[in-house]
Order: sequence, then structure tokens, then C-alpha cells
Amino acid sequence: MPQPLDDSVLLETTNRGLPLYRALSPFRSFVADQVSGGILLLLATVVALVWANSPWADGYTRLWNLDASITIGTVELVHSLRDWINDGLMALFFFVVGLEIKREILVGELSTRRGATLPIAAALGGMVVPALIYVFFNAGAAGSNGWAIPMATDIAFALGVLAVIGDRIPIGARIFLTALAIIDDIGAVLVIALVYTGGMEVTPLLAAAALLVALFVANRAGVRQPAVYAVLGVGVWLAVFASGVHATVAGVLVAFMIPVRTWIHPLELVSEGRRLLDDLAEASSPAASVLSNHAQQTIIHRLNDSASRAETPLQQLEHGLNPWVAYGIVPLFALANAGVTLPADLSAAVTDPILLGIVGGLVLGKPVGIIAATWLVVRLRLSSLPAEVTWRQIGGLGLLAGIGFTMSIFITGLAFTSIELTNAAKLGILAGSLIAGIAGWLVLRTVPDRSARANAASEPAG
Repeated sequence: MPQPLDDSVLLETTNRGLPLYRALSPFRSFVADQVSGGILLLLATVVALVWANSPWADGYTRLWNLDASITIGTVELVHSLRDWINDGLMALFFFVVGLEIKREILVGELSTRRGATLPIAAALGGMVVPALIYVFFNAGAAGSNGWAIPMATDIAFALGVLAVIGDRIPIGARIFLTALAIIDDIGAVLVIALVYTGGMEVTPLLAAAALLVALFVANRAGVRQPAVYAVLGVGVWLAVFASGVHATVAGVLVAFMIPVRTWIHPLELVSEGRRLLDDLAEASSPAASVLSNHAQQTIIHRLNDSASRAETPLQQLEHGLNPWVAYGIVPLFALANAGVTLPADLSAAVTDPILLGIVGGLVLGKPVGIIAATWLVVRLRLSSLPAEVTWRQIGGLGLLAGIGFTMSIFITGLAFTSIELTNAAKLGILAGSLIAGIAGWLVLRTVPDRSARANAASEPAG
């Protein structure tokens, strides 16, 4: 019989298991990746800004304008490094966004009408009002095409600020902000697909549609091999890229074709797992190494296979890709795109209508639109505020939603081709996001601590 493990070994094993336990929760895993990735995103932004305004600024420009080619059969694709990041790697970012949207619609905050009403209304208010403020400053001007730039929310930075504040903010506020940002992403994807798309080629679009049908058929037929979806997904990306529609839209379309069904029910995993664990206990010995214990290796492989079959492909891809996107692709995108050359005359730059429209949209439009829409929905009793969330916190969350960094910069690249307009927009994004982030932190930081409020409420009246 195997010898029981002592308490110190059990404690060490339990502590090792905690990160895995956290990763099994989609929301907690998502938040953890976004918060940690936000730190890298901030560092990449600072590096890009310093580099672009240093004596080595020419090197920054030359690096990201270098051509790189990929040959697939007889087709050769040649683009700059920046274009490969923006049109290629960011398609993977949008793929993960699509997975998150699908999960939220199926089992998250957007899965019920009442649960979805509040974040949907808040997100719509937070998109419409900033766009209107931008149009107010830029209607009929050269920068009028950038009206969608202040509509977006960067969830990595926003959740990063909430992490700094700590447990003072209830979990309902974090979920509300996450759901709001995901709906923002849906709006951004629709805007990119419908507004910032040039002339379309019919034949590649038909090819993309055929490949999407193939993905749907594979899903319904029970295909679970990731390679099948990877090959077909790359095909969709190539077809959409050739069609004239922005290629990142392909990422979201493919994500919606990823299966959400498991091979076995979790209860089957429980039954099979118990039996395998009993077998593992019989085959284990404290003195033997797993490397030399063939029976133990076989049982562990079977346990791993059973656990894998009880997890949906959507979960597997989301958990597997989130770190790559949060820690790699998004910071790389910032490094390649946030390098704005600061003007010598800042006083003239701050009066630029593009900058004013973006800063006004992010700092004022976002909180005003979110608070107004939230108030209207609650007033009409269509939904209610999340548990323990106050109106002051809604205001602070509205300000944090004004951190529009990643998606705003991405839309800027689609809206403008002029370097002058692009630089003005990026300055506005940086300034507006910084002001909104600091203001949101100040508002939420001064909210009384939840434990202090609970203790005060529990004390008997004098």
C-alpha cells in the first residue's frame, strides 16, 4: 500500500496547485492575464515613446517599416513588420476576443436578458456619446473619419487600474467593466467591418464563406482536432485579407465556429477520475520515480486525456492563447504603434480638433454615456446595479472605460493615412487614456473600503 503524504508535502502540493485552480475559472484567468499583460503593455508604450523621441528615432521608423515576406505555394505576401503585426498577429488578438464574446453570450454576463441589459446599455452609451463629442470637434474637417477612435475600451489597462485599487472594489464591478469592454469590442469589430473596409473582391469573400461553412460542418460533426480549425482558420484569414475586408474580422468569425461541446460529461470525468486515481494510488510508491513506473505513467496519461475530453475546445483555446496575446501580441502591437513623435510646440498640438475630440470623448464622453445609460436602465427597472456596486463606483468605472488605448490606436491606423492626422490621434489617445485612468483611479480609490462599510453597518446604533 502507498504511504500517506505528510502535511508539509500536502501543503506544498496544494500551493503548487493554486495557480492551476485559478486558471480553471474563465473569468479569473481572463482578468489575471489582462492585468499582468497591462503592465507589459504600459512598459511597451513607454519604450516606444522614448525610442521615437530619442536620437535613435530613425531606427524605430526603419525597423517597423522593414519588409518581410511569407510564401505559401505560389503566393508571396510582402508587407512591413508593422503591417504583419497589425493585420496578422492582431487577427489572433481578435480571435481571442471572439472566443471571449462567444463565452459571455453562452454562459457569462450576456447569457440572460436581464444580466445583459445593463452592460449592453452602458456600452452603447459609452460608444455613442464619445463619437458625438468627436464629431462636434471634427465635422467636415480632415479628421472627420476618426469618429470611432474614442469609442473603444482597453480592458487590460482598465483591469490593471482596478488591480492596483485592490479589494476595495466588489467583484460585481469588475464583471460589469469586463462585460462592458467585451461589448465595446463587438462594436469596434462591427465598425471595422462596416465602416473601415475599402473596395471588396467578391471571389475571395465567397472563398472565405465556403471555409466558414467548412468550419461549421466540422463543429457539428464533432471534430475536435485543433489542427483542422487552425488550417481552415488561416484559410479564412487569407481569403478575407484578399477580399479587401480588414483581415482581423476573420479572427472573430473563426472564433464563433469553435466547438463548445465536450466529448464527455463532467460527471463521467468524476467517475472515471476516481477509478483512475484509485489505480494510481495502487501503482504509486514514495520511493519510486514516475520516470521508471510505467503503470503510473499510463494512468497519468489517461487522467490527462480524460480531463482534456471534459473541457470544451473553446476553453482550451482561450486558456492557451490568452497569455500569448496578453503578454506577447498586444505589447508588441504597442511597441510598433505607440511611438509618436512629440511636437516641439505642445501648446499648438493641444488645440488640434482631432486631439480635442479624442480626449473629450474618452475623458467626458465615456463616463457621461455610461452613467446616463446605466441610470436610464435602472430607472426603467429593466435591470439593477450589480451587488454592492454604488453610483460613485459606476462613475469611476465609466472613467476607466475611457482608457481606449489598444483598440483606439488600431482604429486610428484604419481611419487615417496621413502621418500628421495619425500622430494627432495617437497623442489624443495617450493623453485621454492617461487622464481617464488617473481620474478613474482617484474616484474609485476614495470609495470607502467594503470591509469598513460592512463593519459600520454591523455596529449597533449609539
